[in-house]
Amino acid sequence: MNKAAGFPDFNRRTAYVIILIFGVVSLFGDIIYEGARSVTGPYLYYLGATAFIVGFVAGFGEFLGYALRLVSGYYVDATGRYWGFTFLGYGMLIAVPFLAFAGSWEMAALLFLLERMGKGIRSPAKDTILSNVTVQVGRGWGFGIHEAMDQIGAVLGPFIFSAVYLFRGEYQLGFALLVIPFVLMMIALFYARSRVPAPNLVEAALVPERTVPDMKALVPYGLFTILTMAGFAAFPVIAFYYSSSGIVPNVQIPALYAVAMGVDAVVALAIGRLYDKKGLIVLALLPMLSFIVPFCAFSSLYWLAIVAAVVWGASMGIQETILRAAVADYTHTSKRGWAYGVFNTLYGTGWFVGNVIIGWLLGFSLPVLVAYIAVMQVAAVAVFFVAKQRMHAGGTA
Repeated sequence: MNKAAGFPDFNRRTAYVIILIFGVVSLFGDIIYEGARSVTGPYLYYLGATAFIVGFVAGFGEFLGYALRLVSGYYVDATGRYWGFTFLGYGMLIAVPFLAFAGSWEMAALLFLLERMGKGIRSPAKDTILSNVTVQVGRGWGFGIHEAMDQIGAVLGPFIFSAVYLFRGEYQLGFALLVIPFVLMMIALFYARSRVPAPNLVEAALVPERTVPDMKALVPYGLFTILTMAGFAAFPVIAFYYSSSGIVPNVQIPALYAVAMGVDAVVALAIGRLYDKKGLIVLALLPMLSFIVPFCAFSSLYWLAIVAAVVWGASMGIQETILRAAVADYTHTSKRGWAYGVFNTLYGTGWFVGNVIIGWLLGFSLPVLVAYIAVMQVAAVAVFFVAKQRMHAGGTA
């Protein structure tokens, strides 16, 4: 039996318990913020925002959330206060229920941005905790389990809005109801902390020292991340297109997002297990799937909108599982918070710049928009193989 300092009974069963508890925390968190994200585009449109504004808010929100990870990741490593940053970040989800009282797109945009800031504050700490715990069961599989539970909430959240909109024809009540999962989430988070108060001690006791590549060797991996996300449309932009064009009825848009999140959950489990067996090569699937999305999402056919949701969800499943697992496998635990901060900042920068461009192109030319995304994903595939070679040359996973 493996034993970690401070955790005399830390075995595979204990690791699974902690992963599942953290999964419950993320489940409730996703009910809140994924429910909100499913109607970000239509809600801002309802309040008077333009396509460019929706693209800017979606992209800047992602950028802000990921840029903050650079700062929070540094301080997580420097202070060791994994739980403090985690609690602060999750606590900021209270901004979402307050969207029920937003009377203008400016106020709604501010609250959406505050929610994204909270995610930026908590993510390096949360991912570092998970990376330490999942080493006992396989990082790909462990992150896959967490992502699958995360996506259960991501499915339930949009369905809340679909039901509210169906029966009430409004979004405000849906936002107000999210205070319930917020309270449950905080209770689960306190319980998670009680089970693993010092997560940084776990991996050091369970895994012998190993060689990992220097951070400079990961530069192509960062470029791959930027290119992939620069050519990946955020769902609020896609939802805005569905709503403004009338291709998908407003009442069905949250449900379509729920379908994407369901696919995300299934793919996360499968791709996580595949990553543990085959390694980094499975990440090449990400730009290949993302290449397909714009051809379906920005068409004029309803059935292709459904296909787009499925493929978009599969792409998200790979992003949320393998990108996170690979960062842990190719960095030392003492620098992992910083590593997550750096790579998530690159991730968010790519998504911000890309979605500002995509939002602008949506009002300018759909063929040019599709071509832009296709070029980004083709470039990402080429850079991926350079990144893979550098990372393997610099160390072993």
